[in-house]
Amino acid sequence: MAQTTARTTSLSRRSLLRALGGAAVLGGAAGCGVPAAYVKPGDRGVADESAADRRLDWANWPLYIDTDDDNPNKRPTLEAFERRTGISVDYSEEINDNDEFFGKISPALMNHQSTGRDLIVISDWMCARFVRLGWVQEMDRDRQPNVREHLDPLLRSPAFDPGRKFTVPWQSGITGIAYDRRRLGREIRHVKDLWAGDLKGRVTLLSGLDEAFALLMQGNGVDITRWTADDFHTVCDQVEREVHRGQIRRFTGNDYTKDLVSGDVLACQAYSGDVIQLQADNPDIRFLVPEEGAELWSDSLMIPNRARHKSNAERLVDYYYDPEVAAELAAWVNYVCPVPAAREALAASKDKDTAALARNPLIFPDHTMRRRLAIARDITSAERVEFAKRWNKIVGL
Repeated sequence: MAQTTARTTSLSRRSLLRALGGAAVLGGAAGCGVPAAYVKPGDRGVADESAADRRLDWANWPLYIDTDDDNPNKRPTLEAFERRTGISVDYSEEINDNDEFFGKISPALMNHQSTGRDLIVISDWMCARFVRLGWVQEMDRDRQPNVREHLDPLLRSPAFDPGRKFTVPWQSGITGIAYDRRRLGREIRHVKDLWAGDLKGRVTLLSGLDEAFALLMQGNGVDITRWTADDFHTVCDQVEREVHRGQIRRFTGNDYTKDLVSGDVLACQAYSGDVIQLQADNPDIRFLVPEEGAELWSDSLMIPNRARHKSNAERLVDYYYDPEVAAELAAWVNYVCPVPAAREALAASKDKDTAALARNPLIFPDHTMRRRLAIARDITSAERVEFAKRWNKIVGL
């Protein structure tokens, strides 16, 4: 699941704009030629928006959009959107933790006030809370032909938002297992392999409840789209047992990457996007989608209630679903691209390193891998207090 701390994406990736000859920003966004001033009747809490009000406030995580090699304050795809549409985007990298951001904007939403943001990106398990509370607006898919056509079928209908009426994935990823093949001296194929004797004290698990539980359930053969409380407590019993016998070194946020690089840890729960970056320096680090399956997650775009520029936000969301724009973004962030059609744009690049990204299954999962990926049912508000109490007690052991 999407991490709750700042991402570790490199700032020095090559510019795909050069590799593709500018196609993504000069010829893309074919589906974006819609008026920016439309307000759908009946939308919840939509503030007035005039044709002259061509602006947008967008909150995202740090290092989660393409930047210029020579100037990290320049964002090529975003600047291309502004030139094409005349919509000025106030882009802020203010989201560092899902719960923290929820606490920051929830008072305004509870009081039916504007958050000051027209578009936000948060993890789907937190999106579920916003959707249940009725704090986000349904997007008008008639104004988003790219989303309608190009959104990955695997991501189209999570349990918390059937049909993706309120959310659109920004980037996706896989929670699986990373391990150092050379240091370990063997392959890992199953979740249960984490409990092998030669890994004692050299395994880490993710500390966040929402990030950790699904993969561990899959190791038990559970269908994570419909897991139960019993499934959760079974996992907790297992993890508690492994903590007590010294199998698990510690629970981590994104800092698991340091332990894996140093060799202090040989295998760990990990995010696919992080491992791509580690492999650039150490090809012996592998990422595993276990034979039992792995969790596919997303960080998604949402339009909060009382957003003042809803149609502008819808237009920007659809722009990023143009396959060439999505390709440029994917080349920088290296997470699972929610636009499978972007693969062709990358494959056509004259730059061999860029073209190679189209063949990377951690960006565009192949057919075999896709069959083993599933989106977990989220934890409901009724379950959360009990489950968090139990999990946090284990993490604190």
